[in-house]
Amino acid sequence: MILCAAQISPCWNDPQSGLKKMRQYAAEAVEGDAELIAFPEQILTGWDPHDTSYTTEETGALVDEMREIAQEVSIGIIGSYREKGDEKPLNTCIAIGPDGRTLAKYSKIHLFSPAGEDLHYSSGSTLGSYTVNSCTIGFAICYDLRFAQLFQAYRNRGVHLMIIPSAWPSSRMKHFNLFTTSRAAEFQTFVASVNTVGITPVDTYIGGTCIAGPDGTIRARGSDLEELIFYDIHEEEALTLRKNFPVHQDYEKVDYTELLSR
Repeated sequence: MILCAAQISPCWNDPQSGLKKMRQYAAEAVEGDAELIAFPEQILTGWDPHDTSYTTEETGALVDEMREIAQEVSIGIIGSYREKGDEKPLNTCIAIGPDGRTLAKYSKIHLFSPAGEDLHYSSGSTLGSYTVNSCTIGFAICYDLRFAQLFQAYRNRGVHLMIIPSAWPSSRMKHFNLFTTSRAAEFQTFVASVNTVGITPVDTYIGGTCIAGPDGTIRARGSDLEELIFYDIHEEEALTLRKNFPVHQDYEKVDYTELLSR
């Protein structure tokens, strides 16, 4: 499966312009034979931990327009948006198939409390994954990269590829690369961290989108400019590595909950 990571800047709080940009890059991804295109965190508005404007529902007009783009160019889309919640909105990414159907949805579990995101948004409570062809894909969002147990849960679900829509600032790029490669190696999983680029009212972003293989090596990396990054994912590579080096069978030998309670 050819994955396209769309390293682009958001149209700040201008969802309609953001959708036009998504349509343009989705069409270019198809020209590059991609079956799936993934966009950065909150691509329709830009990531802002305090701003809850332009929230929408899964059945709302903004998400419906993402569905139309997927159908128009015949490509799977991973898009991120501010979703209406019961009390506070959720920071959500959605997987839409080429036919416009919702395939999976995930809301950010680990909100970025250092910037107060947890004060304005609600945390998600469930994993999000789906299978296309024989590749099982899971999702986390930006700050989630720092939490290994989340990736362990996805590994236990049999995920081969993790996609991480992100707005990771330039000041912490060494951690972006570190966590992307570490999670890939730890859980023998492809990890594609799709970052934004440009200057927003919140921070400065320099791209550096990173796709790591299940052995922890970097397979593709973005520059500091808007661009599309393509990589052909072969889930068999993850399966073979897990078979030949079955490190996770040793996780099952230890009850960490019991160990920590002693």
